Amino acid sequence: MNTANSNNKPVLIAGGGIGGLAAALALVRQGFSVKVFEQAPEIGEIGAGIQLGPNAFHAFDALGVGEKARARAVYTDEMVMHDALDETLVGRIPTGEAFRQRFGNPYAVIHRVDVHLSLLEGAQETGKVEFFTSTRIERVEQDDAGVTIYDQHGNAHHGVALIGADGVRSVVRAKYVNDPPRVTGHVVYRSVIDKKDFPSDLQWNAASIWVGPNCHLVHYPLRGGEQYNVVVTFHSRNQEEWGVTEGSREEVQSYFQGICPKARQLIDLPKQWKRWATADREPIGQWSFGRVTLLGDAAHPTTQYMAQGACMAIEDAVTLGEALRVNQNDFVKAFDQYQHARVTRTARIVLSSREMGRIYHAKGVERLVRNSLWKGRTPERFYDAMEWLYGWNVGNCLG
Repeated sequence: MNTANSNNKPVLIAGGGIGGLAAALALVRQGFSVKVFEQAPEIGEIGAGIQLGPNAFHAFDALGVGEKARARAVYTDEMVMHDALDETLVGRIPTGEAFRQRFGNPYAVIHRVDVHLSLLEGAQETGKVEFFTSTRIERVEQDDAGVTIYDQHGNAHHGVALIGADGVRSVVRAKYVNDPPRVTGHVVYRSVIDKKDFPSDLQWNAASIWVGPNCHLVHYPLRGGEQYNVVVTFHSRNQEEWGVTEGSREEVQSYFQGICPKARQLIDLPKQWKRWATADREPIGQWSFGRVTLLGDAAHPTTQYMAQGACMAIEDAVTLGEALRVNQNDFVKAFDQYQHARVTRTARIVLSSREMGRIYHAKGVERLVRNSLWKGRTPERFYDAMEWLYGWNVGNCLG
């Protein structure tokens, strides 16, 4: 840990989600104190399950919370894809010992709240992270010496730098980039189901996806297999606006008329749903501006099809910390190097996610092509194709 920080002003972080907390841990490891500003009345997380590739575990380890995250994760035996119309097996990727040997870490699924909690505990244990809740940043100013932010009450907060980890509706991004979201028209419903209510013929230890025309369904175990994450996605017939609302059972039912009974069980399960109308943004080549930079969804919001949104935010934090280390905590130089190291990789995630969504939701002849893509492919060939993604670690993060 680098404690040779001569500047006693803290680093300011907008956003107390997964990216903000990961950034706080990375900064503390470089010798800084941190102030985290969160709009919500408490530091917490909403959502359901998320998937963690080996790259995420490399990042957790670099931030000192690897054991916390591992203890809360469920380790899957495989990733598996079925056709939702006829139950055809499209592809299967083992994630056991050979996978771990190849990438140095496991593949796992975990509740989003448990990722956040692992990072929050790590941050609190440092004694160097101060939290401000119910605080919305409304104005940002910077000069050669530091950054000042002003909240909704007119209070000024001074720091040596600012990291905008304030999510898909980032106030910090709006100030420096101010680009429009790209609303996809794809709607995601998420729910968590107790094991006793989950169909026994789908209780697989796998990250499982059923792909169908203009739709797909995902399920996997959480919390020691005591719960199951259920996610369904469809192309909305309505004009959508980006946001999260309460879901309607009737709406979900109306979009999955043609799928096989085995997969259809999933949409009959939840008593309540959360509804996400999704969006991303076009990748940008600059998200660092002097002593201000962006991180996570504020920098590169993406759709969910690569299952890498949270993983990319945690990677960002580790890379930011490494950039500060090699630049002797010179924020302007470090932010520039951090951005340079991350722009191409995260843009590849955003663009690949769009394409993966198209492949998942193929219909007609394109569906047949999709189903033939991975036929007969060996695990090693799958692993080779994943190397660019799962081969990331703290040693190669700066390129």
